Amino acid sequence: MTDNAPQPVTTPSRSGPPVKVGLVAGGLGAYWPQFPDLLPQLRRSAERVSERMRGLGAEVVDAGFISDAQEGAAAAEKLRAAGCDIIVGFLTTYMTASMLVPVAQRADAPVLLINLQPTESMDHESFDTGQWLAYCGACPLPEMANAFERHGVPFRSVSGYLEDERAWARIGRWVRAAGVRAALRRGRHGLMGHLYPGMLDVATDLSLVSANFGGHVEVLEFDDLRVRVEKVTDAEAAAKKAEAEEIFELDPSVNDEDLAWAARVATGLDRLVADFELDSLAYYHRGLDGEIHERLGAGMILGASLLTARGVPAAGEYELRTALAMLIADRLGAGGSFTELQALDFRRGHVEMGHDGPAHLAISARRPLLRGLGVYHGKRGYGVSVEFDVKHGPVTAFGIIQRRDGRFAFAASEGETVDGPLLRIGNTTSRVDFGCDPGEWTDAWSATGISHHWALGTGHRVADLKALADLMEMEMVEVSP
Repeated sequence: MTDNAPQPVTTPSRSGPPVKVGLVAGGLGAYWPQFPDLLPQLRRSAERVSERMRGLGAEVVDAGFISDAQEGAAAAEKLRAAGCDIIVGFLTTYMTASMLVPVAQRADAPVLLINLQPTESMDHESFDTGQWLAYCGACPLPEMANAFERHGVPFRSVSGYLEDERAWARIGRWVRAAGVRAALRRGRHGLMGHLYPGMLDVATDLSLVSANFGGHVEVLEFDDLRVRVEKVTDAEAAAKKAEAEEIFELDPSVNDEDLAWAARVATGLDRLVADFELDSLAYYHRGLDGEIHERLGAGMILGASLLTARGVPAAGEYELRTALAMLIADRLGAGGSFTELQALDFRRGHVEMGHDGPAHLAISARRPLLRGLGVYHGKRGYGVSVEFDVKHGPVTAFGIIQRRDGRFAFAASEGETVDGPLLRIGNTTSRVDFGCDPGEWTDAWSATGISHHWALGTGHRVADLKALADLMEMEMVEVSP
């Protein structure tokens, strides 16, 4: 393994079960006796769609091919009972709205309509009516949109042809978004310790998490961690320390005793996450005069980083909404590291952002570094901290806003992480070029109502986040040049 590549994390990810896609294809049954070759062709197309859905990593619940309203009602009941994360209605040819409205009404899941004709274009010289009807999936789409709107069902669609990769990229976006929505709806999020005193922007009404996203917030004490750390054996702590030494480059400033303590805390954190079945964790404890809770809080960075890298994001400073943003980014494949503004470089046109503390090791530009710190700025305690730079290329800053009326909103901005000088102070600093004056970007980003923390993830993810916001009926604010 080279120092220029991120190191693997040995613990498996907690990404959860695959997204469950309910698939129903259909067409107007009156056509089948008139054009005997039509239904077999449309069924083959439906089988291909099911195959492509599985290729997206989805578990497909196939309700079969429907030809009238009665069959639509039966499909609706099958998909309702299956508990799908998204319903995909495949318009293979003309069909009436009465065939799909019951599916949409009963599903308790967002609905995506797809209109994928067999090929890019018909052979107009040779086609007869039956062959044309296989290309007629666009015809019922406005009818479905009208009926869905009148029934209060949110509407979205993708039109293309069966092997149209642009269309499948859009379909994949909706499927991924449905998977993230499902992860939030069933998620368990730990909140341990207390609010960093004075951080009014960070404070989150816990009931609003389940109101906006679903899921459950488990309120924890640092004593829940303490009793688990006390039970860590010397052999377990040594194994975690060896894991850290394999993953990280160790700066000479790292004190062996501090690393051993961080490894012990990390092992206790693993048990805490397992015992409470947590999908994310936000934490903070101020501490006093070196007592045990202060030592636990100071020893969190290693374990929180290892958790984050394996899909259980852990954010400091009691930042529940940012832990949720990190979870969303991770489930979209972006990683998502705990981040805030650090400085603006007007000479180079860069925004410098990162944080002291936990990081998403899987998106590091190089082998992450552990640095020993005699003091954590703004916090009590001392120990080891993570130093890394998000790998260079497209990135997205993404955070969750809590509005005055209690609604959550998404804020996102796409940029590029680039090379340049970085401080060596045990922080997770990255240089981000947003394609505009860094001061103007900072003003626009702050004006969204974001808190002073967010997730920084790899790739340009605004399109994915817009899809998720749509499925969750949530406001999305994009900051762009």
